[in-house]
Amino acid sequence: MSEPGAPTSDGVKAPEPSGVDLARVALRAAREAARARGDAAQQKKQARRGGLRSGARADRRDPMALGAAINRLLTERGWEAPAAVGGVMGRWPEIVGEDVAKHCEPERYDEDERVLVVRCDSTAWATNLRLLAPTLVARLNEDLGHGTVLLIKVVGPSGPARRFGPLRAPGSTGPGDTYG
Repeated sequence: MSEPGAPTSDGVKAPEPSGVDLARVALRAAREAARARGDAAQQKKQARRGGLRSGARADRRDPMALGAAINRLLTERGWEAPAAVGGVMGRWPEIVGEDVAKHCEPERYDEDERVLVVRCDSTAWATNLRLLAPTLVARLNEDLGHGTVLLIKVVGPSGPARRFGPLRAPGSTGPGDTYG
């Protein structure tokens, strides 16, 4: 196509562009200029971000998986050791074995002193667990991290509820268990 106002091959001048033609030419030029600016701006953004991405950048307010949120909360609050020990209380039979778990159960964990208190249902089992305590401390620290549990305090069964009046029948030798 020839330029407006320039002579064509047959020597006739091409007509001057009218208002609609001028608008089309101006629109095409504006689109090309915008595309050129946009491509350059898009390339700058990609270089700055490190690649093509959609949406805004990730920040701490974005939704996250529940497990990741809980782990972040535990870390921020310094609850890793108590949470780990709580997990041990749930897995107690796996750690100590079914036999011991039937008769001894963890009662509480003192985070400051790093002592795990375990209650047994008889004095015989309490004595047995006291003998196993160093082995259990090593196994727990292997599972939880070194130094999480320093001591296992073994507590025997609690005595019967006290009633008013004589605690035993006259002439009896007392209860069958020493309760502690």
